[in-house]
Amino acid sequence: MRASLSLDELVALGRHRWAVALLADLDAHRGARFVELVHRLALPRDSLARTLEAAVAAGWVMRNPGHGHPLRPEYLLTPLGKRLAAGALSIATAQVELGLGPGALTRWGMPLIRAIGPGEARFNELARVLAPATPRALSQGLQSLAANELVARDVVDGWPPASLYRLTAGGLRLAKAA
Repeated sequence: MRASLSLDELVALGRHRWAVALLADLDAHRGARFVELVHRLALPRDSLARTLEAAVAAGWVMRNPGHGHPLRPEYLLTPLGKRLAAGALSIATAQVELGLGPGALTRWGMPLIRAIGPGEARFNELARVLAPATPRALSQGLQSLAANELVARDVVDGWPPASLYRLTAGGLRLAKAA
């Protein structure tokens, strides 16, 4: 099942490095206990605790009111979380297919991929679309995407020289997943 996430939802998911992996796992297993998540996601406990707190605060995840039995999940997705989790699962699947780890993308990685789209974009265009992002954050996000071979940078001769960014085949695969 593929869900289309908005740019704002991609930005919200990007605020926490492990949110996509967490939501995808909770969706795939219909909830989970904390210990199961630690082992399946291979995260340090404090990183998982912070991500779960953020997901609960955002209204994506809730603590199971019926928890107490060892076989009942401790954390469940809310209706909003289920909708986002469908997109997160699609993104996580695409990352695995591309050989990327769950934490391979920066905070602005998926929003940059969405903003570039199937065409080309200049840095200032991306900065306007992703207005809350600082130029440094965008630059680092683009460098990370280029290092993972998801974005290609072309320098256009002229005065002043300009850079055009376009998605590679892997970047297009991630764009379709989101």
